[in-house]
Formats: sequence, C-alpha cells, structure tokens
Amino acid sequence: MDSDRPLLVFDSGVGGLSVLAAIRRALPTAPIVYVADSGGFPYGTKSEAEIAARVPALLGRLVERYRPRLVVIACNTASTIALAAVRAALDLPIVGTVPAIRPAALVSKTRAIGVLGTDATVRQPYVDRLAAEFAADCVVIRHGSARLVDLAEASLRGDPGDPADYAAVMAGLFGQPGGDAIDTVVLACTHFPLVAAQLAAASPRPIGFVDGAEGIARRVGVLTQGQPWPAAPAAGVALFTSDADVGALAPALANRGLLRIERL
Repeated sequence: MDSDRPLLVFDSGVGGLSVLAAIRRALPTAPIVYVADSGGFPYGTKSEAEIAARVPALLGRLVERYRPRLVVIACNTASTIALAAVRAALDLPIVGTVPAIRPAALVSKTRAIGVLGTDATVRQPYVDRLAAEFAADCVVIRHGSARLVDLAEASLRGDPGDPADYAAVMAGLFGQPGGDAIDTVVLACTHFPLVAAQLAAASPRPIGFVDGAEGIARRVGVLTQGQPWPAAPAAGVALFTSDADVGALAPALANRGLLRIERL
C-alpha cells in the first residue's frame, strides 16, 4: 500500500465535512480527496432510482481517477439507497453512513427518539429495520427537511440563516404526536451536525444530538490498521462535480485541510 493513496470521502454537498472532521482527528496525516456531488445536489429530494443509478457510476469514475485505498460514503441518503450496489461494483473497502439510531437508543432516558434527516432518508425501509433492531422499546419519530440541508450549506458559506427557519424544522419534529417526550435527536444527514448549535437554540427544551461521524472514523481506522501513512499531512483535494461557484466555501474547506479545489 502506497502511503500517499488517499481516503475518498463522498457526499452530495458539504455535509460530509462533519465526517471528515472526525476522520482527521483519528488519522491526522491521511491524504484526503473530498468529493461534493454539486452536479447532483440535493439528493434528499431525488427518487431512489435516480440515486441508485448515479452514485455507483460516479464513484466508479472517482475511484479510477484517484485510486483511493478506501471510500467513505458520508451521506445517509446515498448510503441507505445505494451502499449495496456500490460495494458490489467496487473492489475496495466502502464505509457507509447510516442513521445513528442504536447509539441514540443507548442514551435516551425517555425512550422517545427523533430522527431528523432528508425526505429520502427518513422514508427508507432501512430506517425501519434499524428502529426495530436497536430501538424496539422506543418511540421513533421522523422528520424530513430539505430546507435544513440548504441552511447547512449556506452556513458554511458564511450565512447563519434565520432562526425562524431552524425553529420551523424543529417544530416539524417535536410537533408530531409523542414529540413532547423526545430527549435525543439523531442527526441522520451529515449536513446537520454543521448546524447543531442552531438546532439546539431552536429546540423547545434541552435535548441531546447523536450522529455517526465518530463511529465512521473508528471504522476507517480499523479497515486501514497497519497501513502506512505520510509523515505529515498534505494538502487535501476538494472536488466538485459541477462548475458551481464555490468561492465562498474556500475558507471552510481550507480550515479542514482541503487546499486544492478541482472539478470533475
């Protein structure tokens, strides 16, 4: 294994940067190629068929171009729909992202859990299975929000957003039957940890948030155990799949070690 072979971290947009931060803490010198599928963004409002067709084909091109040692699909929507197809198509380790229902069930005292994700994620049978397996004694309440994805993208561009928009998102979760008992919310979109502070401020009462970033980082560490890494971190690559203006993202990308911006 060449020490310069990167980890490829893939998302529909910039949400996967929340996962990248955890990977950086675990593997500080790992070469990184971060891919934002700006040409397909947003995934959460697309059909399952569109995502199932796009993600394996795109990742095939990216693996051929960058020869990563491992791929992280840092997107709940893409993972819940296309993870099996990607693993079948690519001959290298693939780490997916799934809603952190199990850790939420371990910490919830009221046995009422909220799942906040995209529309495409919260309706997946995969979420039903996670809830049945790991939170059978809990009330699991879901809410899908495309608006929150946009708010998170804007936040990284320097726009803090309107607090009323965050309050509306939280009302969509807590306003459902049984929502008044929720004490733990699963952030089932990698965009959402980027605005966790805004969500906490908009919550009607103190709650806990859970996401899967640290678990993903641990899994990457296990799968790459014993492999060589560079002695010092190199400039990471941020790749976008369209010609969209990403200038406002440059400071946020640089803060995460992504100093080179490329287009597919």
